[in-house]
Amino acid sequence: MMMSYSMEKVRKILVHLSKDNAAPQCARFVQSITGHFVRSVEDQATVSCSLENNRFILCDRMCDGGVPLKRASFCPIKYLSHSEADSLPPDTLNRGVDVGVAVLLQSANQRLLLTRRASSLRIFPNVWVPPGGHVELDEKLLDAGLRELKEETGLKLSPDEISSQLLGLWESVYPPMLSRGLPKRHHIVTYILLKSSQSHLQLQACLRPDPAEVSACVWVDAGLVKVVVSAVDGEKDSVQIPTDLPQTISVTEVSPHGELIETSLPVSVLCNRAPDHGEDIERVSTGTKFALELWLKTLEPHAEMS
Repeated sequence: MMMSYSMEKVRKILVHLSKDNAAPQCARFVQSITGHFVRSVEDQATVSCSLENNRFILCDRMCDGGVPLKRASFCPIKYLSHSEADSLPPDTLNRGVDVGVAVLLQSANQRLLLTRRASSLRIFPNVWVPPGGHVELDEKLLDAGLRELKEETGLKLSPDEISSQLLGLWESVYPPMLSRGLPKRHHIVTYILLKSSQSHLQLQACLRPDPAEVSACVWVDAGLVKVVVSAVDGEKDSVQIPTDLPQTISVTEVSPHGELIETSLPVSVLCNRAPDHGEDIERVSTGTKFALELWLKTLEPHAEMS
């Protein structure tokens, strides 16, 4: 009876933490997930993760090498004072830390699909990210990723036609900097690489994006990704776009009615950095840049499976 009652209390999948073989505990909204596993000055840890009984459990016990868990150097939870935490509304304080999944869809010719979030979305509008969203109750991570991919882009892929790999975990907070307001959302985003046997043009022909979620789509290659990840958020140095790289890239805009319009976007837009004040701007999200760096490593010769 005790078990069935506790299971009935589960309304959504939340992050649970285990360290030094301790029983997993539900993470608090104002608790730094990365900071739980590293010293306060560090921003990256290696953890193992599992989805058990609708709990997303992170622990420091690793039998398979683990996966990287990272937060931004300016992560608001890292710098949140006790008084700021106490001032958060009870509904926010009691949210816990949510779990999301994001899909890096790689075509057979090594292009990746990114989508621009619709301007009407409350969180990270007009920001370029991989397709993704929340993990639903009783759902596996891969199934959640494939569902979100279909809902947002119209691409229906089955597990038997792709290969998948968990790349890493990102501690995402919105707003992304304390200078832009107190935290309202706190997630761990799981980035999954899906490799398709189809070219990006074959996949592009099947795109049917949901205009309520997606305002544009773009396929990026490794050369462009290297420039995008060089625009490190929180730093001020200028980004150099190589002269051999086109200054614009072809993107597919999505009209409010779902019509697809081919247009071009300056590469410099994808190299924008997260502003530390005022309104957000069109850019690639900080967590996406982290995932793109991990993707680039999979393309290195020694990363290929024999």
